[in-house]
Amino acid sequence: MPQACPCGKPADYAVCCGRYIDGGANAPDAEALMRSRYSAFTLGREAYLLATWHPDFRPAALDLAADSQTKWLGLQVRRHEQADETHAVVEFVARYKIGGRAHRLHETSRFLRVDGRWLYVDGDIHSS
Repeated sequence: MPQACPCGKPADYAVCCGRYIDGGANAPDAEALMRSRYSAFTLGREAYLLATWHPDFRPAALDLAADSQTKWLGLQVRRHEQADETHAVVEFVARYKIGGRAHRLHETSRFLRVDGRWLYVDGDIHSS
């Protein structure tokens, strides 16, 4: 049965972010990687998040299970700019609730392509 993709694109999860998270395909650009990482956060897929994080900046572990209070509500991509073959930025706003209270994460994320794979490096959080 088709399942809507958490990233907000009007597509079934299996043909949208699922092909990267579950199917092992490489995201074709930084925006697709960022969308799949958002979907992975909503689904609690820590292994995928760690695997798509640049090793120089990746944390040793994530504990998404301990963050069961967070309910992800939606994603808006504001811009995607590819500076060259290996560098890109994606600005986004992710909406979520914790304990019934609404929050927004507004970030400009940096991505680097290494050996043909886009990886998340880090990001700047914008105050709202």
